[in-house]
Amino acid sequence: MQKTYKTAPYDGRQSRTMTTTTPVTRFDTKIAVLLREDLESWQRLNVTAFLVSGLGTRLPEVVGEPYEDGDGVPYLPMFRQPVLVFEGTQETLAAAHARVLSRSLPRAVFTGDLFATGNDRDNRAAVRAVRTAELDPVGLAVYGPRNAVDKVMKGARMHP
Repeated sequence: MQKTYKTAPYDGRQSRTMTTTTPVTRFDTKIAVLLREDLESWQRLNVTAFLVSGLGTRLPEVVGEPYEDGDGVPYLPMFRQPVLVFEGTQETLAAAHARVLSRSLPRAVFTGDLFATGNDRDNRAAVRAVRTAELDPVGLAVYGPRNAVDKVMKGARMHP
């Protein structure tokens, strides 16, 4: 697949057009985030960031190599594959949560209670205080084989 894009540098240098030819990669695995549809915009962004950070810390295979720009300035590595973001109702999230647990896939959960906490210690305590069946997930991240993740996300729709 050939992509052409124009770069716009921040330091006032002239922009340049770059063309790259890269093969389309179809990953055997999938990273997916499911958000409850009634979240505010800031909550959706915050929940997504928190959820995917959990995957990156425990699953080194999802993280690519560090980046470096043309001047040799290093940047942190990012996921090596796209993150698909979905949305659904509270019922859709509850069903997806049950399915991800039954498949024992790597997952991260963000519950409604976490909006009232202000630090990592209190976040963990808030989740630990609630039995699995009574959790109020507002976000869920999952990683695994494509088909298994697709089954977990059944009933969800792509985030607009």
